[in-house]
Amino acid sequence: MQQRPTLTEIDINRDLLRPTLATPMWFYGLMMFLFLIVAGALGAFAWAINHGTGVYGLNRPVMWGFLLVNFVFWVGISHAGVMLSAILRLANAEWRRPATRAAEVLTVFALGTAALHPLFHLGRPWRIYWSMPPGYDFGRGIWPDIRSPFVWDPTAISTYLTSTALFVGLLLIPDIAVLRDRSSGMMQRVYSMMSLGWRGNTRQWKLQIIAGFLLSALILPVFVSVHSIVSWDFAVQIAVEGWNATIFAPYFVIGAVHSGVAGVITVLALLRWLFKWENYIRDDHFDALARLLIVVAVGWFYFFVIEFMMGFYPNEEPELSLRNLQLTEWPFNAAFIVFALTAFFIPVPLWLFRKVRRNVALMFWTTVMVNIGMWLERFLIIVPSLMRKQVLTFNWGSYNPSPIELILVGGSFAMVFLGVLTFVKFFPIIPLADAKEGAIMATEIRVGKVMVPAAYREE
Repeated sequence: MQQRPTLTEIDINRDLLRPTLATPMWFYGLMMFLFLIVAGALGAFAWAINHGTGVYGLNRPVMWGFLLVNFVFWVGISHAGVMLSAILRLANAEWRRPATRAAEVLTVFALGTAALHPLFHLGRPWRIYWSMPPGYDFGRGIWPDIRSPFVWDPTAISTYLTSTALFVGLLLIPDIAVLRDRSSGMMQRVYSMMSLGWRGNTRQWKLQIIAGFLLSALILPVFVSVHSIVSWDFAVQIAVEGWNATIFAPYFVIGAVHSGVAGVITVLALLRWLFKWENYIRDDHFDALARLLIVVAVGWFYFFVIEFMMGFYPNEEPELSLRNLQLTEWPFNAAFIVFALTAFFIPVPLWLFRKVRRNVALMFWTTVMVNIGMWLERFLIIVPSLMRKQVLTFNWGSYNPSPIELILVGGSFAMVFLGVLTFVKFFPIIPLADAKEGAIMATEIRVGKVMVPAAYREE
């Protein structure tokens, strides 16, 4: 069993503030590389605005393509923040400490990136204001149906994004105060303003802890509602085969948690490798997260089997035609095989072995595989169903993504990672207060006849 290293407050401040106070040159090079990809994506979006949405590969009847697949994918990734931070904080899981802020930050940037994709999909994105409250353009006869999930989407996403940003900001205040005391010049003035007069007295700590628990509890309903509403974008479309399923809401939520937790493990593995944080992001943290992923993955696979078999149960020709397309016709059959292998059948059996769960490289690659599979899952839900939307075969169509769409998809990944790295440049991605508290609680406890680190205790 791995023993926790002895860390003093000086060690923790030095190690976790190093990326902020003494940023290495390779860090700027990596940020510049990601920025160039994002700039290319912005250029592609400008090209689409200038030439119209005809530059996309969308065509009747497939009007939702890679951009909407990416939208659902990033909304799913955003569920990691609540799962790892809010729920585990309420459960007082000790091993959550190094992963909470990474999950919250990933949530903020993933959700912000997801919110951009409907704009990419519009022919006149500058008129998005008129399609949401309070800017309904009643004078032009725009009367949105408030019963539609397309109206609920911006409300749910903006609420989730706002509450998560507040959550990150609230729990960041003590660490900003440490940066305030260790910086100088302009940054010291900025950190002084952002620290809101934090002095670390008993009353301030008590108020911050209470506020953190209250926000954790308040975010949970939003966490469930966001991806449920995204699933209803599909489920209420009764004319599209494969979409009109009552199980979509829990199926999408558990799938979002699956991809989100996997994404957090990927980010933690990268942070540990880039900044040599083996003493803070330890093997037992990956072990605990992998155990959580096994439970989540099995639950997701249960819903997937039910949803897929529901297409065969009525024995209706249009639904059978859709499943035939997904399973037997190129390239969807290849995408289905890759999806099934990477999202479940390869990683989950590997995670059953303790040596795999404690191997950071294997955890990194298996979680990357999970998100490849989960992206393909969203693709297989959206595109084949629209291709066979109509019963009559002469209304069927196909879809080939254009280079503009591929650049925007690649740019979205670069945007999320650039956002996370920018955060790392200005704020500690591992909470200093949590790391110090964990070091204090690192005494050994007896379980039966064995002495184990207290990090395994959940009170």
